[in-house]
Amino acid sequence: MDRRLQHLNCLRYFEAAARLGSYSKAGQELFVTQAAVSQKLRQLESELDCKLFTRKGRDMVLTTEGKRLHEKVSQAFGLIVEGLNSTQNEPVEGVLSVITTPSFASRWLMPRLWKFSKDYPQTLIRIRSHVDPQAALLDEVDVVIGEIDVERRDEAVISEFLFNEPVFPVCSPELVKSMTLTDPAQLTRCWLIRGIRNHRFSWEKWFEKANVPLNSDVFQWMEVETYDMGLNAVIAGHGVCPGTDSLAGDFIERGLLVKPFDISLPQALEYSALYHAKSIRRSRIAVFTQWLKQEAMAYQNKESV
Repeated sequence: MDRRLQHLNCLRYFEAAARLGSYSKAGQELFVTQAAVSQKLRQLESELDCKLFTRKGRDMVLTTEGKRLHEKVSQAFGLIVEGLNSTQNEPVEGVLSVITTPSFASRWLMPRLWKFSKDYPQTLIRIRSHVDPQAALLDEVDVVIGEIDVERRDEAVISEFLFNEPVFPVCSPELVKSMTLTDPAQLTRCWLIRGIRNHRFSWEKWFEKANVPLNSDVFQWMEVETYDMGLNAVIAGHGVCPGTDSLAGDFIERGLLVKPFDISLPQALEYSALYHAKSIRRSRIAVFTQWLKQEAMAYQNKESV
């Protein structure tokens, strides 16, 4: 066996520092001091007789050799984890970590989650939110729910389609009255709110479907990271926001929002569930994703009636 493998512990420190881009963050993850991380990396550099990091200002940056080593080390550690997971499979009972967007968590998932807890009382769901949940699919996250960028999906990650739905403009009843909205072209004089991260919907596409010619000078943009932010602004009477039945439906039923025009972009918002195929919690993930798909199907069937 290659004698350099005796430095596996140093490689663990190196992988964490390279992945996190910080000695201090690596120390926090490994529960050691920054000085301990620095010492381990100096030992590794001495053994390999090359520099793995170089300092740029206050940051430690990977050298060419460091980048090359990190690519292989991260792959190797991933294979080790896969091997460990293949020999272990935690039961359904236990903690399941789920991450999704703040809007989807508060507007769709949380009002339904009691049903899962009723059926699986021994499975504790730990909910987190992130504006880009796909980027957070790490070892400590079991299931990601959100819009999926296929080009960013790892081959070892499974994607389960949940549902898609049309997107349409929503605004406050007061705005409809004050502007006497009767023509889609009038919306070009409003504050048009859009989501920073939703690339499937654009106001340009909506106006095109509404047969409204566009002049970019008339747009007054406001960009928001979450739909909740946009909906809250619109409910307060400020502008027009993209909406869906899952995110804005109950506000419409309660009269807080209205659809000024019955013009939608079909399938402009799509939700899927992502998880690692060889996760140690695959039994737990399986029952949760099956429940998600059942709820998604029931929701779409209800909306199609």
